[in-house]
Amino acid sequence: MSRLLHRLPDVTIRSIAVSAMDNNVYLLTSRTSGAQVLIDAADDAPAILGLLADAQEDTDAEARLALIITTHSHWDHVRALAEVVEATGARTAAGADDVADIAVPTDVPLRQGDAGSFEGFELEAVHLRGHTPGSVALLYRDPHGPAHLFTGDSLFPGGLGNTQGDAARFASLYEDVVARVFDQLPDDTLVHPGHGAGTTLGAERASLPEWRERGW
Repeated sequence: MSRLLHRLPDVTIRSIAVSAMDNNVYLLTSRTSGAQVLIDAADDAPAILGLLADAQEDTDAEARLALIITTHSHWDHVRALAEVVEATGARTAAGADDVADIAVPTDVPLRQGDAGSFEGFELEAVHLRGHTPGSVALLYRDPHGPAHLFTGDSLFPGGLGNTQGDAARFASLYEDVVARVFDQLPDDTLVHPGHGAGTTLGAERASLPEWRERGW
């Protein structure tokens, strides 16, 4: 059963956690049009299809999946992608620099600042280089309240995503997260990561110097 995280004026945000790795799968549904965007078809296609079905109660229109966005190319975030695409016919999107590493063809390669409109809401791509070359976060700017940022494996409560001890990759990710996330968005922005519990930018901001110092 999916969790209804937020019932916002224009969209609902639901999630499920799948696999032993506690991967988060997120679904945004327009309350007026029924258009849906799925973030990370990580594993367990039947559970993801159940998530899509649950969200029908969030709209009076016919719920329909418009796009599946993959935050990055790592295997644990794409295990159900082929099956969900086959079942729904939805288009796919991922960071342009990760496309070659995703077996399922990507219809929409995403670059920094790209925005998509989905009949009732918009999402913006934030390119965060380091965990993978093409990792992207997805930003929903709620006109009525705090923004929601879906960060994949680039930002978690307590730190950045894994860069395998590579100083250059860590520096790249740190610089992008600071310049493209913390310098651009307010403290009340809700962070929805690729695994585990969420946080806010305000809860993490004071720790940025510590993260830079420790290098992970």
